[in-house]
Amino acid sequence: MRTVDSHALLQLMQGTPDMVLVEVLDHGPYEDWHLPGAINIPLDERFEERVGIFLPDPDRLVVVYCGGPASPTSPEAAERLERLGYSRVMHYPGGKRAWRDADLPIER
Repeated sequence: MRTVDSHALLQLMQGTPDMVLVEVLDHGPYEDWHLPGAINIPLDERFEERVGIFLPDPDRLVVVYCGGPASPTSPEAAERLERLGYSRVMHYPGGKRAWRDADLPIER
């Protein structure tokens, strides 16, 4: 699984218009704040169903993230996406914690 750090993710966000950024936490933390342009697909029993709806193109670049490096949620989501046939999946292990610590922009 390929990973990306905060600086590289910011560059991808600015230069890759077809990239999809996915927060895999529950809806509440997403609503509190999220990375700019991110969509919310919680890693739960309906994950695969929602992926099929919100990410219909398995060749599109998808970057997943969660709360931070201690959480197993986003690596699991990346692995599940790869098993579903998504060929360009990246994991942002720093998650919301690293993004906030780097004082990068957020959306509410």
